[in-house]
Amino acid sequence: MAKQVLAELVKKEEIIKGIYKFSVNASEIVEASKPGNFIEIRVTDQVEPFLRRPISIYNLDRENGILEFIFQVKGKGTEILSRKEVGDKIDIIGPLGYGTFKTDKYNKIAVIGGGIGIFPLYELSKEAKANKKEVHCYLGFRNKDFVMLEKEFEQVTNKLVITTDDGSYKNEGFAIDYLIKNMEKEKYDCIYACGPLPMLKAIQKYALENDIQCQISLEEKMGCGLGVCLGCAVKTAKSPKDAPEYFHVCKGGPVFNSRDVEI
Repeated sequence: MAKQVLAELVKKEEIIKGIYKFSVNASEIVEASKPGNFIEIRVTDQVEPFLRRPISIYNLDRENGILEFIFQVKGKGTEILSRKEVGDKIDIIGPLGYGTFKTDKYNKIAVIGGGIGIFPLYELSKEAKANKKEVHCYLGFRNKDFVMLEKEFEQVTNKLVITTDDGSYKNEGFAIDYLIKNMEKEKYDCIYACGPLPMLKAIQKYALENDIQCQISLEEKMGCGLGVCLGCAVKTAKSPKDAPEYFHVCKGGPVFNSRDVEI
């Protein structure tokens, strides 16, 4: 069940320009969280911006009750959040999301992410490896200036493939091309993905055409994070065209079986 806490910011790091990692003391949320959950953050006590900001959980330090999340400064809300300093209290609701990553049925998994979509995949990879799963991770970035968390992912995976669109660092091209190239040899039990919509569509199409299990984490604009505002709707895959049916990402997701949604 989601908790509302005033979490103390204990560590702040700008990992690349405009992208911050916050570590907060939030043991109640940490204890209840699973890979794929997210949190909602109130960035100010002022009237504007009024809505909370939904942010994926990056890492759960269960031993010390520390919650870590990473965000990119994109607008007024995240810019205000980025000005928080160590010792400040942050109003957080979490964990949120019913749909989380599930690995219990699988032994060898492929994890794929692009850009800022890689953040929720760290806790997934860490927990899966701790549970004796073989974890191969494919992370794609625009160019070398946007590559991040390489050392962190190396520690929680059995194999890590880094790609850049322009070839300025490691492998040239898209992460999905390297995953597909290795699929026949590696024979992954399931694919887990988060990232830009074109990448998710390509992964969903590949998984469906090749009858491979696949779980995808979706990002939609969320007003409340609780399923009340109905602003984060995504069409179900089997809904009739004349009477479409919808999931709401904040409640039904953010993680879905790729066979269940139309993206």
